[in-house]
This record gives sequence, structure tokens and C-alpha cells, in this order.
Amino acid sequence: MDIEQNQTEFIDHFVKQASSLKGSALSSVVTEATSHPSLFAFSEILAVPNVVELEGTEHSVYLDLLRLFAYGTWSDYKSNSSRLPELGSDQALKLKQLTVLTLAETNKVLAYGQLMQELDVTNVRELEDFLINECMYAGIVRGKLDQLRRCFEVQFAAGRDLRPGQLGGMIRTLSNWLTTSDNLLVSIQDKIKWADNMSELDKKHRKDVEDRVEEVKKSLSMKANIDIREHEEIYSEPGGVMDYEEDRSRPKRRRHPIS
Repeated sequence: MDIEQNQTEFIDHFVKQASSLKGSALSSVVTEATSHPSLFAFSEILAVPNVVELEGTEHSVYLDLLRLFAYGTWSDYKSNSSRLPELGSDQALKLKQLTVLTLAETNKVLAYGQLMQELDVTNVRELEDFLINECMYAGIVRGKLDQLRRCFEVQFAAGRDLRPGQLGGMIRTLSNWLTTSDNLLVSIQDKIKWADNMSELDKKHRKDVEDRVEEVKKSLSMKANIDIREHEEIYSEPGGVMDYEEDRSRPKRRRHPIS
């Protein structure tokens, strides 16, 4: 996907910036990164040693802000807004986009009611405009708006950064998927073998039928030849058929008038 390819370029840019700055100077990098319209992954920036060193300092709020954008949602911000820097309009939009991605991780059919509550949207028109203009056009999700059922059917959603402790669950999920795939592969192989066996049986049956047909043809041909020979023998016996010339040479009998 284009969005994943673009992420690498933007991430490298901000990682280099964060690696060259310390303390309060990192606040500008965090603000710029969380406001960037095409950046949706932040774990690499969080791993930069200079950023990690903000923990426990007077500038740790920017580390918390970066963690919010890596793992959190708009609801998380509202719950902790008193101890976080105030968000600009671009940051608020970004965090709401990320909230949609988080919701799409666990459910591929998102009810309008749930989305409006999580995004602080007051009406359906505003919600649909947001999903179309800010999410689908941005390339972070693909899906279908179902106005009749009042839901958004997610077909694709970009992945977010892994939250602490989430890796173990993902490994279990992938292990289960691998086990299921192995079982499915065995089942498919069994079906292929069964199909091959049935094909061989069908070929054998077809050959048996063809051989039987040939035998019947030969039998009928032999019987026809025998009948022809018998017929020829009957008509070739002496006296069986009077020769035409012999018949002409015989004197004809005279008929006597009846008195």
C-alpha cells in the first residue's frame, strides 16, 4: 500500500530530527510529527533515546503526548486533557483518524452511534463527511457507508503501533492462524488425493466400458460373418437354385384343353 511506503520516509525524517535534539527542543518535533497529515505511526520516534530520556522530566508531557498518538484515542485524550498539551486542529483531526483505526482493529462493522460518540460528532452527515474526506480519501481506510443500517463496513484499515503488551496477543493470534492454516492445508491435500483417486477410478471405469464395447462389437461382427457364410452355403448347394440356362433348355409341357 502507498500509505505504508510513505510512512517510512516520514518516520526516518522525524527520527533523525529527534536524535539531534534534547529536552524542550523535542517539543517542536513531537508537535510537528503529531500534526503531520500523512504520518500515522510513532513507535520508532518513541524509541529514540533522546525521546525516552524525557521520562520523569519537566518535559515528559510531550512523551505522554507522543504515546497518546501511538496507542490512544480521542476518548483517551478527553479523559487526560488536563495533564496534556492542548491539541491544535491538525492534531485533533489526526487523533480522530487514529481512533477510527483503533475501532477497526476489533470490528469490521462500525455502528454510526458508536463512531459519533467516540469522535464527538453530533450528526450523521458530519460523520459521513469525516469518514469519506478524512479517512477514505486519506487512504487509511476503505469501506462502505450503509445509511440504511447506519454503519460503516470496513474493508481495509491501516495498522497502528503495537501497544505495550499487545505483542504477546498478536503472537498468539498469528500462532492460531498458522495452526488453522496448517489444518486447512491438510484438508485440501486430502481432498486433492480423493479427487485424484476418483479420477483414476473414473478412467478405469471408462476403459472397462470401452473394452466391453469393443468386445460386443467383435462378437457382433463374428456373428454377422457366420450368418453371411451360412446364407451363402444354402444358396450354393446343388439343386438349391435352378440354373437359368438349364431351365430354358428343357422342353415345355403342352397344356391339353379341358373337355
